[in-house]
Amino acid sequence: MDGDRIRELLNGGTTVLMPGVWDALSARLVAEAGFEVCFVSGYASAATLLGLPDFGYLTQTEIADVARRVCTAVPQMAVVVDGDTGHGNPLNTIRTVDLFERAGAAGIFLEDQVWPKKCGHMAGKRVVPREEWLAKLEAAVEHRDKLFVVARTDARAAVGIGEACERARAARDLGVDAIFVEAPESIAELEQVAAAVPDTVRVANMIEAGKTPLLTPKELHDLGYDLIVSPLTGLFAAAKAMTSAYQILHEEGSLRDNLDLVVSFDDFNRVVDLDRHYGLEAKYVAEEKESGPPG
Repeated sequence: MDGDRIRELLNGGTTVLMPGVWDALSARLVAEAGFEVCFVSGYASAATLLGLPDFGYLTQTEIADVARRVCTAVPQMAVVVDGDTGHGNPLNTIRTVDLFERAGAAGIFLEDQVWPKKCGHMAGKRVVPREEWLAKLEAAVEHRDKLFVVARTDARAAVGIGEACERARAARDLGVDAIFVEAPESIAELEQVAAAVPDTVRVANMIEAGKTPLLTPKELHDLGYDLIVSPLTGLFAAAKAMTSAYQILHEEGSLRDNLDLVVSFDDFNRVVDLDRHYGLEAKYVAEEKESGPPG
């Protein structure tokens, strides 16, 4: 699935909500819930692959591998991938774009933080000079095939909302598909960003207990935002559920009296499409028996 699918949805008037995923299983669950687009979160991938915070530890090839596994697991979905800062200069950004497209990704986020970057809702962020970021965006736009390019600026926290809006306008003029001013701290700031770039797709990032007010897609649409990312909902929900289940297992030695905390064996097997694999096994075992042993 390529970036044209995202463009079609947005051009058709759909407000696109992208849940965050970090592996093939989380992507399958998102697809089963009925979503058409998902987002490979760098924060979630760093946490699940490395057990580390979103502090720039995740490498270019590690996130590309996550993207490949996700895209393979859910070929019916458009997958947008967190490209961080492009993992270097404009030439590195070109390679990141190529790796993501080869993995099957439909889109990429590219931001303007100083490397090593931090999660957009953490303290201590710094941004590179405007022209340095724009050069990487220009490289991405010129060397993509159909990748949907989102220009993300963290200047709101690092410099101020005015500079963030200026960067958004400059990125729009380069021909990116969408602009993303990270972490506005009020509805008034969301409105200010929307007014600054009225003629392009705008992205809102909804993190539970983050810096930006948590709004519904309808509320965000009314404010001018039609590409919504909810990157950590699944990760935070999974972490809470696993913490509870493991604590009970430690205390009681079994979840026998708390089976409501887990899906059933059969329900989980349905998520990973077990019946189809039984069918494949039966087909090829039968063919082997019919043809007999070689020799």
